[in-house]
Amino acid sequence: MEITPKRGFQGLIENWQSDLIAAVSVALIALPLSLGIALAAGAPAMAGIISAVVGGVVTTLYRGGHISVNGPAKGVIAVILLGIALMDDGSGQAFNYVLAAVVVSGAIQVVLGLLRLGRLADIFHSSVIHGLLAAIGIIIFAKQIHVALGTHSDSPSIIQNLVDAVVHIAEANPFVVLISLMGLLLLLFHSKISYRFFHVLPTPMWVIALSIPFAYGFDFFEEHLIPFFGSAYSVGPSLLLDIPDNVMDSIMHPNFSKIDTIEFWTTVMSILMITSIESLAIAKAIDKIDPYKRKTDLNKDLTGIGLSTMVAGLIGGLPIIAVIIRSTVNVHNGAKTKWSNMYQGLLLLLFIVVLSPIMQQVPLCAFAILLVYTGFKLASPAVFKQIYSHGIEQLIFFVGTMVLTLYTNLLIGLFGGLLLALVSHLLLTGLSIPRFFKMIFDSGSNLVMKPDGSYELKIRGVANFLGILKINNLVAQIPAGANATIDLSETRLVGTTVLEDLYDYQKIHQSSGGSVEITGLDKHISSTNHKLATKIRIDAVEPLNRRQNKLKELAESYGWDFQVEPVEDLEYFQSFYFFKTRPIEAEFNCISDHDEDMHMELIDVTFEEGADIFPDEYKTTLGLLKLPFPIPKFTIEKKDFLDKVLPIAEHRDIDYVLYDDPPNDYIVKVDSATAMEEFMTEKLKVLIEISGLHHLESNGEAILIFSDNFALAQTKDYIKMIQFVENFKSMMKEGA
Repeated sequence: MEITPKRGFQGLIENWQSDLIAAVSVALIALPLSLGIALAAGAPAMAGIISAVVGGVVTTLYRGGHISVNGPAKGVIAVILLGIALMDDGSGQAFNYVLAAVVVSGAIQVVLGLLRLGRLADIFHSSVIHGLLAAIGIIIFAKQIHVALGTHSDSPSIIQNLVDAVVHIAEANPFVVLISLMGLLLLLFHSKISYRFFHVLPTPMWVIALSIPFAYGFDFFEEHLIPFFGSAYSVGPSLLLDIPDNVMDSIMHPNFSKIDTIEFWTTVMSILMITSIESLAIAKAIDKIDPYKRKTDLNKDLTGIGLSTMVAGLIGGLPIIAVIIRSTVNVHNGAKTKWSNMYQGLLLLLFIVVLSPIMQQVPLCAFAILLVYTGFKLASPAVFKQIYSHGIEQLIFFVGTMVLTLYTNLLIGLFGGLLLALVSHLLLTGLSIPRFFKMIFDSGSNLVMKPDGSYELKIRGVANFLGILKINNLVAQIPAGANATIDLSETRLVGTTVLEDLYDYQKIHQSSGGSVEITGLDKHISSTNHKLATKIRIDAVEPLNRRQNKLKELAESYGWDFQVEPVEDLEYFQSFYFFKTRPIEAEFNCISDHDEDMHMELIDVTFEEGADIFPDEYKTTLGLLKLPFPIPKFTIEKKDFLDKVLPIAEHRDIDYVLYDDPPNDYIVKVDSATAMEEFMTEKLKVLIEISGLHHLESNGEAILIFSDNFALAQTKDYIKMIQFVENFKSMMKEGA
């Protein structure tokens, strides 16, 4: 077993050589990519370098990771483009406004990290995140393909940018295309070239280096026309990278004058969401390839990234993200501590100072083809195929998020994709909305230690991305090195995000000497055989809780039926005056008799009371007696019930009239006093009086019954309602 490198300054002293060697490779990759990302985002090229240097130096001083590399990444391109488009008022300050949004988003990240909310990123569904990244890839491709071809598109629409690339292909500048084609061939075949000389530099640096001779060959340094097959094409300095000779001249400062606008805060939230989600997801991915199996402190990492983002925004840099490609190169080249990140930042600063005159000779299309290639990989057919292998529903979430993002913006795409996933899960489970959320947040999942010292985590209910934080908290309680079983047999649905986390945990835990067995999915189905496909148990029988077991016993004692999820039409309750202004949100736990003529059900319901934005919610038990013959419409209320529970004003508006011969202590209102005279017999009055029921109401064909209050009924309340109904039925049959 390898000895874990020491942390802090001791780690720096012991591992500086290996960290520095790895940093050289990372810096060589970061140089062209940082410049290219800034250009693709519509920012000054040096904004990318500033971001990479700050990400290397500042983030290293306060971070939760060990070997990840920080700087600008492809995810920031779309959010910076969005911010510039939203806040461009023609003053030339659009990027300065965006820098202010960068600073504010960094400050919010710091707060989120200090509040230990780094794990919130876990709730974002993985297929939705991939859909968002695919949309970002298409945005990058659509913008940079025109630079790579020497064409132009003024449309703000990404789709139109793609269409324009095809429409204007005949107008492409052949001298620009030649350089781009050379770069593309290098990207495609560099790894297949066996000559060691070609592996001295990373591929992006070769693309940049080999483009410079073309700039000299076609003389991009003077504006002129070059004839080609009967046409003349313009080339000149506008096709070259424009960076200042002095790095200090690149520093820009934020302009906060738009802080009170919706456009500003849309930009802030877009930057915050994309950078936080991508950084935290990449941090977990890097943990998997860390040879020493160290875990990133996600909260501390989020705080460190926020601090770096604030510094970058204050001096003209892009938002900071943990970067997957550079982090992977860092690991593969032997980096051992966080100090490799600082070395690559300092080396990058040195490179740009020394190489600045050379970089000014690089054609822009060389950077563009790097981004075109990256954008294509994010949304390539292989990505669609991989997502589809996880299940057709994952492809729907993926494509839905991607399309929504392309036609709106990143925030709408993200939350629209999450809503799509949530609605799909709701439909797949077949549950009512309140029941669905209860099975997510109050599922009864628990962790127990068995007599043999092993642990069993039983996950129940709906295990999807919304409940991932609670599940992860339970998983985190399993001690390192322990033997554990994760039982999913009592789940109604297990989502892809949960399965990803559980299988990742299984690998990490087993590497620590423990074992994890994931069981209980043999009775679940999925749209594919992939282990990460959403699993649904169609024959799911939820274990009854204490109340439900009592209700089942009560039903059996009367020879009645018990159902956890009744099938009564919720709209039917609106035929009763009581529920005209009190919408029923859910029904559950029903016991019912077998009488086909006068059928009785006792049902737990949830309804809302009040006209505020957030009305009060009540759970109560009601009886519903359906009759085979018409009866008068009426409401019968116990007098104290009127004063203590029901709003008096609402019942004054009822169209019924007071009945002048009611049972003692009751107020009766009727639609027709004449019809009520025949119905309200002396026996019925006595039955109502001794029942003690608080509210009875008729819609003309059924009777609605409440017992004592708006709380869920106890056994004595059920017996009271059952006895009333049985006596009422006998009375009606005698009268017939």
